[in-house]
Amino acid sequence: MRLSDFDFDLPEGLIATRPARPRTAARLLVAQGDAVEDATVADLPRFLRPGDLLVLNDTRVIPARLSGTRTRATPQGDATAKVEITLLEPTADGAWRALAKPLRKLRTGETVRFGDTLSAVVDGMAETDLTLRFDAEGAALDEALARVGAMPLPPYIAALRAPDDQDRTDYQSVWARRSGAVAAPTASLHFDQPLLDRLGGMGVNFATVTLHVGAGTFLPVKVEDVTTHRMHGERGIVDEAAARAINAARAEGRRVIAVGTTALRLIESAAAGDGTVRPYDGVTEIFIYPGYDFRVTDALMTNFHLPRSTLLMLVSALMGKDRIDRLYAHAVRGGYRFFSYGDASLLIPDRAC
Repeated sequence: MRLSDFDFDLPEGLIATRPARPRTAARLLVAQGDAVEDATVADLPRFLRPGDLLVLNDTRVIPARLSGTRTRATPQGDATAKVEITLLEPTADGAWRALAKPLRKLRTGETVRFGDTLSAVVDGMAETDLTLRFDAEGAALDEALARVGAMPLPPYIAALRAPDDQDRTDYQSVWARRSGAVAAPTASLHFDQPLLDRLGGMGVNFATVTLHVGAGTFLPVKVEDVTTHRMHGERGIVDEAAARAINAARAEGRRVIAVGTTALRLIESAAAGDGTVRPYDGVTEIFIYPGYDFRVTDALMTNFHLPRSTLLMLVSALMGKDRIDRLYAHAVRGGYRFFSYGDASLLIPDRAC
């Protein structure tokens, strides 16, 4: 299985830099077995059944892009330098891995100040990143980041425009609760409360899990033999209530539908060989590509993904590669918008129709 097998031509004009408004106005490409239908997210209730269980990722994106200043004493006096910091993930001891631009401007032990309310000491340096230890933690750090940080838009959007205050709302799901992600679970961005109320009113059920999406989700696959690719690790939590809801749906023959690849990867990581989901709190590095035997997921709602990406491999595993090739060709011809702020697909393989 070669990386080049997962390539396709994507016109740059199909990369969305802003979401649809309202959220539910985004287009929805519905694939049920061999049938294809063009719809909108507002039409989602037409394609779901009473008793379906939607699994939602309740991670909350933090404003992880920071502009700071480093001051260094020199024989000629204090020398200052501006640095741009992008937080990557927290470490086990409460520090943060981060990228710095330019990295060469910093040394271990130096302090970086972000406005008047937040600072961090460089705790360690690596070849491509560094570790920062902030002077605040917990809720105090969240509040400080909200004041001085910007939302960490994906590189393919950030290359086209800078983040702004509107992204603080747009790049966050309406059910986001647990802070820790530096990228959004983007299928979640299509929902608003009225749609959730409609779904609940027709008997659709919900379970929430947490996968803190890391910046590694944007790392390219660099090996031609995709089976040798190693995934980045991300922290996930499936609590007792979520595990119980998923197991009950499976036992009663109701469909388990993941909203987003992050929710799907997490519940598959928490599932035993027989599909039973156990409470889970740990790092997942699961890599799903064609040939994977899904243990618990029946269907998936997800955005349209990058060429040559692990997420394109995941949807190919769910629907079959030839089927995904045809669906993505349909999406490109039809002008569907791609990536984080783009349109959505509802993928229901034959076994779940």
